[in-house]
Amino acid sequence: MKLQKGTVLVTSRSFSTGTYDLVARLQAAGLDVTRGPAGHDLSALGEALGRAVGWIAGTGPITAEHLDRAPRLRVLARYGVGVEAVDLAAAAARGVVVTNTPGANSAAVADHALALLLARVRDVSPGDRRVRMGDWSVRRGRELGSLTVGVLGFGRIGQGVARRLAGFGTTVLAHDPFLDDERIRAAGAEPVTADDLPARCDAVTLHAPGGHRVVDRRWLDRARAGLVLVNTARADLVDEDAVAAALRSGRLAGYAADTLAAESHATDGRATSPLLAADLADLVVITPHTGAQTVEAVDRMGMAATADLLAVLAGAAPRHPVTPHEEQT
Repeated sequence: MKLQKGTVLVTSRSFSTGTYDLVARLQAAGLDVTRGPAGHDLSALGEALGRAVGWIAGTGPITAEHLDRAPRLRVLARYGVGVEAVDLAAAAARGVVVTNTPGANSAAVADHALALLLARVRDVSPGDRRVRMGDWSVRRGRELGSLTVGVLGFGRIGQGVARRLAGFGTTVLAHDPFLDDERIRAAGAEPVTADDLPARCDAVTLHAPGGHRVVDRRWLDRARAGLVLVNTARADLVDEDAVAAALRSGRLAGYAADTLAAESHATDGRATSPLLAADLADLVVITPHTGAQTVEAVDRMGMAATADLLAVLAGAAPRHPVTPHEEQT
């Protein structure tokens, strides 16, 4: 079947910024490529949506209203794994095929989770700041091999974290409602209940899909004193006010994350969050959604999204379709 021509809307900031020129590949297939804002503001996307036959989208929300403004849209290629920001039912009702890129950024995010954990337990960021101020005082950290680390969400990324921790001799506990105990043990972790993790672990790293709250005041009240919490998944998994209070009380020894609930920015360009308070600076490490930002992951995500988009526009089945009610980890 001949490829359907038209416009491909790209709202992922990092698409085609790796080794491969994927914009050129789309153009070579006879498609026009236009960029749009990652936040998916309807007032900015309206005209492009009206022309789009394909959409390569990042993490911004995609609602029924977005889809109503895209009458020609045939394929929505999510550049990444999570699809909780996409109204899958609305897409299916309009005949729009949704795809994603499972596994493409798993190694990158697993690496980053370990980087954040090490940064917090070894006092990396505060130590750097002290040295720059002429203060060479030492704060003792912890060795990963001495820790019990809990992994909440034991899909591709969570299992990748467990493999990496095994090299340090870390004891790994894991919970995933979609995996049985045998599969968790086979992947190198001890299966536990979700309630066991805060009480039994020195650190917990979150790798669950978004759309629900995991860490709240009740969860934190059960936590072992001095626990370190790592979040490279979704901001809405965490009650940031409760985490800030737990850091101030000493219940938590640190928080390290690649995301914050406040995606909007103040007029001075700074994100707003209780976790960015000055008095918590030595206990909190935040990175700007860099977990998936490796050259290798950008290439894999871009190539997979492009291949599936072109397949659908050519009338073929994509490799990674996503259906309503499907959850990805």
